[in-house]
Amino acid sequence: MGGKRRLSLLILPLAAAAVLSLLSLRSIQPPPHYNVGISSVPHLVVPGKIGDDVLSEVYHSPEVFIRNYEEMVRSFKVYIYPDGDPNTYYQTPRKLTGKYSSEGYFFQNLRESSFRTDDPMEADLFFIPISCHKMRGKGISYENMTDIVKNYVEGLIAKYPYWNRTLGADHFFVTCHDVGVRATEGLSFLVKNAIRVVCSPSYDAGYIPHKDVALPQVLQPFPLPRGGNDVENRTILGFWAGHRNSRIRVILARQWENDTELAISNNRINRAIGVLVYQKRFYRTKFCICPGGSQVNSARIADSIHYGCVPVILSNFYDLPFNDILNWHKFSIILKESDVYDLKHILKSVTDAKFTALHQNLVQVQNHFEWHSPPVAHDAFHMVMYELWIRRHVIKY
Repeated sequence: MGGKRRLSLLILPLAAAAVLSLLSLRSIQPPPHYNVGISSVPHLVVPGKIGDDVLSEVYHSPEVFIRNYEEMVRSFKVYIYPDGDPNTYYQTPRKLTGKYSSEGYFFQNLRESSFRTDDPMEADLFFIPISCHKMRGKGISYENMTDIVKNYVEGLIAKYPYWNRTLGADHFFVTCHDVGVRATEGLSFLVKNAIRVVCSPSYDAGYIPHKDVALPQVLQPFPLPRGGNDVENRTILGFWAGHRNSRIRVILARQWENDTELAISNNRINRAIGVLVYQKRFYRTKFCICPGGSQVNSARIADSIHYGCVPVILSNFYDLPFNDILNWHKFSIILKESDVYDLKHILKSVTDAKFTALHQNLVQVQNHFEWHSPPVAHDAFHMVMYELWIRRHVIKY
């Protein structure tokens, strides 16, 4: 009898754990009655290999993405805290141009979208509309930025009841410039609990991938149209030109700047050489090298995608944008920084068939790495919102 009783006591918690696991899995899936056909979702191109009537391999689970995306558009609601003077650091973006424009686009897009609600009681998430990028533009030091953010958030906590319901787990803030990470890293109550949507999603800098969201860094406007479906024009093996503001970039330039097959330059291409020479080089290149800069991220990744040049990610500890949705291995080459010494061999070992497949898949994801105002279906804004939507049931970390 004692053995049976002990067995029963053991089975009960295991059964309870199994039920909870099942409920957790069901919470991120569409409800059982929700059965939307692929054709009912507008503008999402999901072909597989050319000529095949199958779903695209660039998505980890295209059926789930398509169905959940429509449910998100239908039901997802975000409340924007109204506090803060828009003429200082709150509510409005600094600008919609430059390599940190993703932050500005998100601020503006959310206001223009159907996701915004003025009723906090129907909100799934709460947006903290403070812009560290605007603070940087006004010359504020990191220390003062931290104080400004701390005072603002503590003011919201004191004034409204919503933070205390989850200790901030259903709150998020957005920052693209790495200054935003530095300005908030000393605020443990914010960093550990709230969702951080950042362009610097580095694992070794406190980024929590199941909680936080990688914001794509996109330098807009693009001066030239999309590339793609032009494999025959891409005669340069690999290309990179930029500032040597990180260890990996210094090594890349020293190792390969004199190579005859890799077009590697330790400085940006001089404008005096000609108009848009840098951008035009993307059209002629098979693989565009994307080493991390002062942080793991680089706007060069979105440039490569836009111009149809297969990006070569050369950065450690980088949680790539939309990694929950997209299979980056299907349209990019992902390397460790230590692979830089073997870079040429790695790229030359990619067969023509493999490169063609990568290039064709790259064309399929281009719309996910573009911002629009107002936002359009499946663009960068909606992809970020999808990442937030699948985190709407997170618990305190």
